[in-house]
Amino acid sequence: MARKAAPAPPAAADAMQRPPAEVAFAGELAQLRAEDAALPKPVGWAMTPRSVVEFVLGDPARKLAPKFVGRRNFLERCVVALATSRGLMLIGEPGTAKSWLSELLAAAISGDSTLTIQGSAGTTEDAIKYSWNYALLLAEGPSPKSLVPAPMHRGMTDGKVVRFEELTRCPLEMQDVMLSILSDRVLAIPELPDESRSLFAKAGFNVIATANTRDRGVNEMSAALKRRFNFETVHPIGDIRDEMALVQRETDKLLARAGVPTTLTPDMTEVLVVAFHELRNAKEEGGKALEPLTTAMSTAEAIATGFSAGLHAYFYGGGPAEARHLVQHLAGTALKDSPDDIKRLRHYFNHVVKGKKGVLWQALYEARDELPDGKPA
Repeated sequence: MARKAAPAPPAAADAMQRPPAEVAFAGELAQLRAEDAALPKPVGWAMTPRSVVEFVLGDPARKLAPKFVGRRNFLERCVVALATSRGLMLIGEPGTAKSWLSELLAAAISGDSTLTIQGSAGTTEDAIKYSWNYALLLAEGPSPKSLVPAPMHRGMTDGKVVRFEELTRCPLEMQDVMLSILSDRVLAIPELPDESRSLFAKAGFNVIATANTRDRGVNEMSAALKRRFNFETVHPIGDIRDEMALVQRETDKLLARAGVPTTLTPDMTEVLVVAFHELRNAKEEGGKALEPLTTAMSTAEAIATGFSAGLHAYFYGGGPAEARHLVQHLAGTALKDSPDDIKRLRHYFNHVVKGKKGVLWQALYEARDELPDGKPA
């Protein structure tokens, strides 16, 4: 009996839990690079500044998918900043897609978004600049062969954009490691011989940093470091219709990647986004003020909530998400910090959701018992 052939291995992008932008949008990037082949562009860039903006914002006529919701002039300022001798600092509340924007910009400009430093209280110089292969170091002494390049070293060597996530979470002495790199575009490596002691950045190198304006416990940047960045604020999405379209598109994409053959209905997406919009702005649609939650009810959190509700409904019910699934995962998103947020969320259901018209809003209100009561389990 003939042996059945093994299934073909999955494509590279499909095998990844979350492919980087240069893999997920490889076709679009190749298209834009080909179109820009004969056009002038900043030295070391893979495409023109105009094409970088079009890649990020999308263009249906050219089959470029929209990837970020923002004003074109804001995106143009970000791109121009990266063509200068200063870095780009993206600041804003959690969930405003600062990291995603930095990834898209790095993928478009350098074709590589993986040169990333994750800032934290434990970030060390080794994680920023370079470290050593200690076996080779002991055997042969310091040399380029025994040096292990970190993202900043690699970005300067290859002329690529480096992403520094949550820069203000790093201690001040680690932040100031960036001063000479951003000022002189040189990285000192005193352990190496004279000819290799200074690494001069190749054209195309720059830094995109992000900083969170809401979380507590971050370290204020020094004035000297601030002067070496152009600051741009990433605001929450202002138009609720744009937010609905984004949440629908991204939840559909996540559910499809998870192998779930269902999506949120447009009505369900609308209820989800309106609820997040009102809770985030501490104001209902009619303008009446609400007591704000301590949790950032961002667009990113709305997408995660919709995705979780869809997964829950499919794996435990075999069908599309219902109001009760939405309430369960809304609670898991909103109730992360202050115990008083439970009371605020229940107040929202009892005084705002209750009065809204529509079958789905009423189903959401009827499912309010899915909210935790704040008592120990």
